[in-house]
Amino acid sequence: MSDYTLTRRLAAEAAGTAILVGTVVGSGIMGAALASGNDAVALLGNTIATGAILVVLIMVFGPVSGAHFNPAVTFAFFLKRDIALAAALAYIVVQIAGGLVGTALAHAMFELEIVQASTHVRAGAPQWLGEFLATFALLASILALLRTRPEAIPYAVGLVITAGYWWTSSTSFANPAVTIARAFTDTFAGIRPDDVGPFIAAQLIAAASAIGFFGWMYRGE
Repeated sequence: MSDYTLTRRLAAEAAGTAILVGTVVGSGIMGAALASGNDAVALLGNTIATGAILVVLIMVFGPVSGAHFNPAVTFAFFLKRDIALAAALAYIVVQIAGGLVGTALAHAMFELEIVQASTHVRAGAPQWLGEFLATFALLASILALLRTRPEAIPYAVGLVITAGYWWTSSTSFANPAVTIARAFTDTFAGIRPDDVGPFIAAQLIAAASAIGFFGWMYRGE
């Protein structure tokens, strides 16, 4: 765990998650505006911006807080006993709050109503499976490289999310805080509030599964 105080680690988590969500929502708005109805082009713009900002944010805030920006990642590190329960809960609270701030700031930048409720339906077992696989892949990139090449984690996380936008049916939210924040934007990146719960359940199950799998794979080393 970082030598920084908990207050500074929480500030890093809040700021990082806000910037991440602001990028996801803002690039979705910009992409949709420039794509003239071509969702593939809009998604490509959304993808590139999200993958790029993740690399930067992890490099900037990683030395301070570990750069989780994601309750599923914090949950996984709690299961690994790398973060205490109280700190983990505090991380999750500020990640969610930061995500909501990020959505609001994106709306403000593009002169949209600040608080919205998404109407974008993302429901059904195929999308829940997509979220499970996306989150498992994200945790795989973190858990494996922590043991082998920790300096590569920023690039691996950015790349796995970039790929996940295109190979998963859900477009790879892979993050409960981002999922909640995206329920409050009725734009390209949104998710209907009714669909948030199953997405988060799939993400947390995937995080626990990744901990179990990699714990087994590296046992005895």
